[in-house]
This record gives sequence, structure tokens and C-alpha cells, in this order.
Amino acid sequence: MKLKKQVTVCGAAIFCVAVFSLYLMLDRVQHDPARHQNGGNFPRSQISVLQNRIEQLEQLLEENHEIISHIKDSVLELTANAEGPPALLPYHTANGSWAVLPEPRPSFFAVSPQDCQFALGGRGQEPELQMLTVFEDLPFDNVDGGAWRQGFDISYSPNDWDAEDLQVFVVPHSHNDPGWIKTFDKYYLEQTQHILNSMVSKLQEDPRRRFLWAEVSFFAKWWDNISAQKKAAVRRLVGNGQLEIATGGWVMPDEANSHYFALVDQLIEGHQWLERNLGATPRSGWAVDPFGYSSTMPYLLRRANLTSMLIQRVHYAIKKHFAATHSLEFMWRQMWDTDSSTDIFCHMMPFYSYDVPHTCGPDPKICCQFDFKRLPGGRINCPWKVPPRAITEANVADRAALLLDQYRKKSRLFRSNVLLVPLGDDFRYDKPQEWDAQFFNYQRLFDFLNSKPELHVQAQFGTLSEYFDALYKRTGVEPGARPSGFPVLSGDFFSYADREDHYWTGYYTSRPFYKSLDRVLEAHLRGAEVLYSLAMAHARRSGLSGQYPLSDFALLMEARRTLGLFQHHDAITGTAKEAVVVDYGVRLLRSLVSLKQVIINAAHYLVLGNKKTYEFDPGTPFLQMDESHLSHDALPERTVIQLDSSPRFVVLFNPLEQERLSVVSLLVNSPRVRVLSEEGQPLSVQISVHWGSATNVLPDVYQVSVPIRLPALGLSVLQLQSDLDGPYTLPSSVRLYLNGEKLSVRRQAAFPLHVMDSSTSDFTISNHYMQVWFSGLTGLLKSIRRVDEEHEEKMDMKLFIYGTRTSKDKSGAYLFLPDGEAQPYDPKKPPVLRVTEGPFFSEVVAYYEHFHQVVRLYNLPGVEGLSLDMAFLVDIRDYVNKELALRIHTDIDSKGTFFTDLNGFQVQPRRYLKKLPLQANFYPMPVMAYIQDAQRRLTLHTAQALGVSSLSDGQLEVILDRRLMQDDNRGLGQGLKDNKITCNRFRLLLERRTMSREVQDERSTSYPSLLSHLTSMYLNTPPLALPVAKKQVTSSTLRSFHPLASSLPCDFHLLNLRTIPAEDTSPSADTALILHRKGFDCGLEAKNLGFNCTTSQGKLVLGSLFRGLDVVFLQPTSLTLLYPLASPSNSTDIFLEPMEIGTFRLRLG
Repeated sequence: MKLKKQVTVCGAAIFCVAVFSLYLMLDRVQHDPARHQNGGNFPRSQISVLQNRIEQLEQLLEENHEIISHIKDSVLELTANAEGPPALLPYHTANGSWAVLPEPRPSFFAVSPQDCQFALGGRGQEPELQMLTVFEDLPFDNVDGGAWRQGFDISYSPNDWDAEDLQVFVVPHSHNDPGWIKTFDKYYLEQTQHILNSMVSKLQEDPRRRFLWAEVSFFAKWWDNISAQKKAAVRRLVGNGQLEIATGGWVMPDEANSHYFALVDQLIEGHQWLERNLGATPRSGWAVDPFGYSSTMPYLLRRANLTSMLIQRVHYAIKKHFAATHSLEFMWRQMWDTDSSTDIFCHMMPFYSYDVPHTCGPDPKICCQFDFKRLPGGRINCPWKVPPRAITEANVADRAALLLDQYRKKSRLFRSNVLLVPLGDDFRYDKPQEWDAQFFNYQRLFDFLNSKPELHVQAQFGTLSEYFDALYKRTGVEPGARPSGFPVLSGDFFSYADREDHYWTGYYTSRPFYKSLDRVLEAHLRGAEVLYSLAMAHARRSGLSGQYPLSDFALLMEARRTLGLFQHHDAITGTAKEAVVVDYGVRLLRSLVSLKQVIINAAHYLVLGNKKTYEFDPGTPFLQMDESHLSHDALPERTVIQLDSSPRFVVLFNPLEQERLSVVSLLVNSPRVRVLSEEGQPLSVQISVHWGSATNVLPDVYQVSVPIRLPALGLSVLQLQSDLDGPYTLPSSVRLYLNGEKLSVRRQAAFPLHVMDSSTSDFTISNHYMQVWFSGLTGLLKSIRRVDEEHEEKMDMKLFIYGTRTSKDKSGAYLFLPDGEAQPYDPKKPPVLRVTEGPFFSEVVAYYEHFHQVVRLYNLPGVEGLSLDMAFLVDIRDYVNKELALRIHTDIDSKGTFFTDLNGFQVQPRRYLKKLPLQANFYPMPVMAYIQDAQRRLTLHTAQALGVSSLSDGQLEVILDRRLMQDDNRGLGQGLKDNKITCNRFRLLLERRTMSREVQDERSTSYPSLLSHLTSMYLNTPPLALPVAKKQVTSSTLRSFHPLASSLPCDFHLLNLRTIPAEDTSPSADTALILHRKGFDCGLEAKNLGFNCTTSQGKLVLGSLFRGLDVVFLQPTSLTLLYPLASPSNSTDIFLEPMEIGTFRLRLG
């Protein structure tokens, strides 16, 4: 009762403070002498005074907003800890639907007007090169360019270099795929270790030699197998600049399907390894093989303190255009950046490939003659039928002149007289003979060229950073600064075509099973990192860290590297051979199981009321896993909790930094179940049968669904008791439509089930916010009506099939080459439909031969109830050269524009271009895509990366899976025939626009709403339910864990809380706290929608954030922790600009 009074008093305090603050503001404005100086007239001199007063008033409002936010947090704190009466029971309304009584707790939506300004944009200078505009303007005519087939003839005058010599850097490199045709281990064993061993000996033979390496995953494996003497030699080679590690990530990642959590994580893993073992800090990025480029990567590299980068696989028409306009080198800037702080210098390679025939100049027939691995007698030769010749005194003048002509022509495409010439290819330099052939012959050419001053050329071996340093020196700027006259570019480089209409848009969907598993592993890794770091900090503070299992950190390290490995551009892309895919899958599953163990051990420690009773016993874990996997290529099976006479406890983990109200579904072996809160209060639950197929109810398995509020990053405890039917256990009702099929239905007597032959008319499910209509014939979505609106929004969902061409070029793992427009999916028989309705969720399931569609609507206030939860269980293992697509058609007037995310980090506007083939209009969708008009926005959120497009106004289309019988001639040598039963998960969110400004303008930026950001987080980080294994546990043993004093501001995302390894790779006391402040659009409806949200103008006070822990040490660093950005300070206040990711070295104690 005392708590209730405190809550009432605090509520009254909010009202009083608000009224009193407004009274003070008005009083100050009325008594302002400046207002009375000139009576009612306002001469020009007084307008500025008035403006100042208005600004002061705005400031006072801002301060008032902050005061109310603080009081709001206090009220939430009190209400969260108040032990109220049992949950109010849902009830049936007159029309038969369920109504859930509103929560006694208020919802807060307090977004500062200042925080809304960011998304309005328009504050900076527009870059010269905006990729959206470039794509719209280019003709894409593919005219034959002669020797440089995709370009043009290049001319020059020998006098062009009279004033300044041409400076040539030839960069030997070997591109090592961590899995593609062979597995990672097989590549290492058969090729990579030999490349690196030879590198050490061959570079030491001549200090003029150089070598470039990128993939730390291989380098780390090799390092563990070499002698201390060889390690010392490597450190010397790095130290004297002969060996450069470029980018320094664990892999050279795919940039289309990867999520920014994983991109950051693999970069940290690589950089931390390099610092610990080599003392090396990467300066330049090297990405020669990813199939298109995201603008997220230059941002991450710049924030990791790299100053320059290189890319290669860009659409051939863009390369030609940039070459013709001397724009192949540019400052790559983020679209929201107004002060050039995100600029990074980028070099785009101009020709078809990164192999030797396409890097010395425009004529591959000539360049191939300078790849000395292809000398006669070797295993590979030149396709142009003119072989290389060893360089001798007799031929050096002629050969040097031929090569210099190519260098000069290539140089004419760039703005400076410094030239980069890569010299390498996949798995090159694996034999000593190749090292000798390349280095001896090129050195003879360099010596000759450098001895002829009249040629005005200086040629040498170099590293990538040596090239960039020379360019900066020649152009007279500091490393990383913008040279005079060089253009600024914003946007990305999707989608990629390497020739003709061969667009690499198939890999956005290829092998979706593993794209989904990747994200499951990522969510578990983040959850395990956070929970482990918190458990270790609390154990250290209690003096119990010695009892905590050290082995868990080794499991975390392995999982980081597994996730990092899978970001490789032949792994998450689905473009490796079948045996390699199996190897990746086994690694992913092994790490997933390990992470569940880490989470279980941390949760066990943190939920114990008395920490001194903690005992780590790997043989009999305290908690069970929430699900089990029979194999790497099977969908998981959920754990069934066995109820008997003694109560069972379940620990729920919320990996979000926001408190969340969600429905948690558990499987139990009895329909007679009572669920109690930690305090012993009965909770209302929805109980359902568990279906094994369209018409078959599984015996002795029931689903109990509990709406529960979970603390931010915290752990809650539920108690389950076997009990007779009580008023809090509410059964679902089910209607089954057989649509003419003669099927026997296995049912449970205790649950209402109505079997009907067919549904001739459309039907609905509904909640507090919306009514959702489905077709009675297909069971697929038709329309949505908001309860406060009269008209329905068309939301017509259909499935389509793409075939592939009949000509020699067909779709494969990389390419999407359809045989025309998609054809409607035509099922052999009508679907069986099942409609489930209950107090906390209703759902519609449609069973088709090749997919099962599940659409669920939660009947909860806030985020969960505002969107449709959708899952497609896809099985196309009997398809031959077909791709299954989901299409949603609406009345939204999208005017040829749609929006897709890049790596879950930012949103890129797209235009449907009729001048391009259908496949060119597909883009990657790692987390969301949306269409909009002046009134509404429809967002499709996804839990796995897939290819997406909008081929006509008001439409979104997603490729769900693809099965292709042939190789597409890009080196893989296989089709896509190893399809799995795959579950694709989505959320469909329809939002109303409240700001009336025109949204279809030419602005190059767009942002999700805060609700959209939260919806994406709910989808991608579901709560984990971990049953307590031991049955003799009592409720007094367990305590919920609330690690944060309050939720983070809702535009802040805690990307990671990652324990940093010490020098010996044991866990240190330091963690990397990585925060992302999201950009958001305030122009979409958010108030009165029942979800809590407060923003803080980018300010966060860490000192009081972690309950029960002190901030002992805090230091801002570069993204990957290699560079401190400021001295450690006593202040624990931090500030982030919108869109920025901030990394902090943090020690909690």
C-alpha cells in the first residue's frame, strides 16, 4: 500500500512540475523588459531579440522535458518494483473477439524535438557523385570499347610526364578465400600455409620486395603453427614495411548480406589479434572480391582509423563512367554527414578483374604477358594465346616499353601521376618458383625503366599504403585528407554486373537456411557476450570470479571467429561448394551450442539469490537449453518442459537494452498448467495444442503463452505448476478449413476445434489496434484496417515463381537470370487453413505443398501488437530451376521508389529503373525494406538476409528460396541443389505519416521510425526461455536480474559488451562497450501507441546505468580499440551524434 502511495505522489509531482515550469516560462516572457520597449511595433533591430526569447523558451521547454523524463523513470522504477494484484483477466467482447485490459502502468513517449531535426537533413553540401543519381543518368549501353572491351581507347602523349614522373607501385598479393571450392582447413593445408611460409623466406632475400595480405583468419592459424624464430622474422617484415596486413578483418566480408554487428565483430577480432601478436595497426582497406559494396564498410573502416581503401567489383558501366570522368578515386562520405568526418579516400580498380591480365593496363592480352606464373611449361597459360617471356638483357627494352605503354594508359584514368598496379590472384605465390619468376623478372623491368630518366617513370614493388602515401605526398595533403579537385561520393555500389546483363543478385537469397542460421548465431553471440561480461563483473565484485568457469571465454572466442569466418564473401553469400557449406554449417551449429552453454552458465550465476551457492558443474547444468538441433541442416526442436507434482522454474533472458512486453511461448507436457510470477502471483496464459502437421495434433505437447514484461538485458523467473484448470489458463479456439480435402483430423477433447469443409468468404483476426483480413480461398493476407479508421488498406499477398533462361547463361548461386516476369504460384491442391484465436495472440496458418505460411497477431499493447508476425516454412527440394517469391501489393503510391537497408545499419533509397533488366532492380535486404507515400509507410522487417525489389508502384517482392541445377560460370562449378527446409521470419509494419511534408522528394537519406527500429529488434532478438533443470529448486533460491537502472534511450542500441582478452587470451577485466545511436524519422505516428520511448539528445550517463556495479575505468577509443580517442576521465557522461557508433574501453567493478 505504501508503494502505491509513492506512485500516486510521483504522478502528482509530474503534473505539478509541468504546470509550475510552464507558469515560470510564461512569467519570464511576460516580464521581459525587451517586449515593452517599442510598444506593439517591432522594428528590425528587435526581431533578433524576439528570436532570442523564442530560443530561450525552447530551451526551457527542453529542460522541462528532461525533468519530466527523469521523474518518469522514477515512476517506472517504482511501478516496476511494486507488487500489484494478480494480472487482470482478458475477456470476450460482444463480437466474440478477445479484449485485454490495459496495463495499470502508463506508457511514455517523450522524444525531444531537437532529436527529430536530424532526419530532416539538408544541412550539408551535396556530394558531386550521388550513386542514386549516377544510376539514373547512365545509359548502360555496353558499347564495345576495343582492347578494353567494357571501356574505351585511351590515348596519351609521351610528354605528359615531363613535368612530373609517373610513379608506379606494383603490389604483389594473394587472395585467399577462407572456404569456397575447398574448406578453410583444406585450403590452409594445401595452399595457404605454403604461401605464407614462402613469403617469409622470399621477402627476406631482397628488402625491395613487398607483399600484401588481408585475411587474418588464415594468418592466425598459420601463426599458431610456426616457430618463434619465424614469428620474429614476420614482425621484422611488418615493421620495415615489406609486409602489409590490409583491412585486418578476420575475413574479407560480404557486404550485401552481412549485419553490421558481425562486420564490426570480425574487424575487432582481426585488429585485436594483429595488435596482440604483430603489434600491427592496419591503415588501408583492401576488398577486391566482394560482389558489390555497401557504404557501411567505409564508415566502419574510417571509425577504425583507416584512412584509405580499395574496391574492385563494381558494375562495369560505372567503372567506365568513372574512368571517363577521372572519378575512380574519391572521398566516400556517408549520406548523413555534414562535416566530412566520415570521409575515407577510396580507389576503385578500373578493369574487369583483380587478376594480372586486368591490372597492369587496359589490354588484357598484353598484361597477361607480364604474369610470369604463366611462363611456358607451367600449369596455366594466357587465354589470348601470347605467352609471357622471361626478361633478359636482350629483350628488356622491348618488354619494358610494352609494359610502360599499359602503365601510362592506365595512369590517364586517374587524377594523379601515382599509379597502383596489383600483381596477384586467388591463392597465388604458393610455390617458391612463382615468387622467383615474378620478383626476378619484374625487378629487371624496374631496373631498366628507372635507369632511363627520359622515360619519366619510377617503378617499384610497393604495399597498398605506400601507394596511398605517395599519392597524398604528390597531391600535397595529409594522409586521408581530400586532395584538391578529387570528387566526393555518397551511396553504395549495388547491384553488381561484371558483363552484359549478368547481375549478381541471386546470392542475396542463395542458401537462405544458412543466412538465417547466421543471424541466430549472431543474436546468441551478442546475448552471450553481454551476459558473460555482466556475470564476470558481478563475480569479481563479490570476490567469486575464481569459481566462474574460465572455459566459457574460450567458447566465446571460438564463436566470435566462427561468426567472423561466415561473413566471408563465399560463405554467407551461399556461393561455396556443397561440402564447404556443410563445413560452415557444422561450425555454426557447434558455436551456437557453445553460446547457449555460456548463456546458461551466466544466467545460472546471475539469478541465484545467494551467489555463494553457485557451483559450476558441466556434467549437470543448472539450466536446460531452450531448443536442440539434431544436425546443422535441420530446424531446431523446442524443449518440452515436463510438469509433475513439484513446480518447475523457467529463466527468461531479454537480450534487448529496452524493457519489453512480449508473449513468451513454452512447450509443456500437460494442458493443466498454472504459471506464477516470481512473487507467486498467478499470470493469465493462453494454452494451445501443438500441431505436428496441418491436421495432426501432437499428443502430450501443449503450448503455453505468457505475456510478460522483461527487464532490459535482464533475467526474469517464471514458476510452472501442474494444476487443474483455473481461471487464468485460457484455451485457444481453432477453426480448420479442409477445402475439399478428405483428411482425418486428430484432435484434443479439451480444446475447441471446429472442422469445416471450406471457407467461402474472407475472414479476420484482430487486436486492439487493427483488424486483419485474409482470403477464404488462399488463406493469404488481403488487407489491414486500423480500428480508428473506416477504410481498409490493401495488403494483397501472393506467391510467384521465377524460371531461368533457356540460353546458355542461366541462373546459379551468384547470378539471377530469369526467363521473364514471375508467374503466379499454382498449387496442385487448395491449402488447408487453420485459424487460432485466443486472448494474447491469434494466427492464421496456410498449408501449401511448397510452403506453410503462419501470420500471427499479438493482442498486446505496444510494439508486439503493432505489426504482423509472419513466418514462411519453405521446402522447394523438388523444384527444377525455379525460385519462389513473395509479393505484397498495396495501394501505396510509391512512385517507383523503395528503400532497403544496408547491413542493418542504414537505409538506402532505390529507384526502379525500367531501362535495366528485371534482375538489376533487386537489392540486398539484411533487415528491412519499405515503400511509402505522403500518408503511410509499409515496412517488411526480416530476420534473415534475402533479395528484395519493388517492380511496380505499391509493391514489395522478396525471393524466399532458389533451386538451380547448373553452375553460372563464375568459378563455383556447381548449381544450388542442396536446399533445406527453411523458416523465413518477417514482421509487417504499417505506419501512418503524421507530418504532412512531401516524402517522395530527391532527398538521398531516409530513416526508419523509432517504432520500426524497435520492431526490428524484437524480431531479431527474441527472448530466450531456459528451464531450470533441477527440480528441487525453490522460489526463494532464484531472483530476477535487473542489470540496468533504467532502459537505454530508445534511439540507443547496445551493439556489444565484449570482454577483451588479456595478452595470454584469458579474459581481462576490461570490456568493449559499443553503442550505436540510431537515426530515426519522427514523421510517423508514435504517440498513444502504448510503447515506452524516451530520447536524450545523445546523452547517456554510464556511471548510474549498471545497477550494483561501478564504472572503474572509461575511455573512448576507435571502433576496434586500437587507438584511444581521449584520456580516461572521471566523468561517466557520454555523448553520441545520430548514426554514430561509439566504442569505449570499460571496466566495471
